Amino acid sequence: MPARNRRLPRHLSWPLTTTDICSALGETPSKSLQLSFFDHHWTDGTLLKASWVPPTGSNYGTGLPPDWWSSVWLTVGPVPGSERATTRDLLREHALPELQRWIDNARHGSQAWALSRHSISWQVAGQSLNLSHDGQPYRPVKLP
Repeated sequence: MPARNRRLPRHLSWPLTTTDICSALGETPSKSLQLSFFDHHWTDGTLLKASWVPPTGSNYGTGLPPDWWSSVWLTVGPVPGSERATTRDLLREHALPELQRWIDNARHGSQAWALSRHSISWQVAGQSLNLSHDGQPYRPVKLP
């Protein structure tokens, strides 16, 4: 992202770009794939989070619009600039392929799964990657 468009302090950087994500997932941001970049740290250290929005409505007008149903919302959190390269490599090699499988499962998996909200998120701890499903505690990812 160009420096003039940044919303981050100079010492922070996003570990992934829109191009990284689109290349790994084989699609561009759209109504079915929303992409955003946080301008502050998550308190739990999350760097990449995907949320599934199920196709549910509401009779009282408080539900989500139908064009948001069955969509994936991705958010990327910042890291210190000195950690960007290492974090980017870990996320590109391990998190993005897993994210692609998760999105495919969400879109083409069982109807029971698709009718509930779900999330998947990653954090980096040193040279290792941690994974969380549906808000559960983070667990280490076994890297090859």
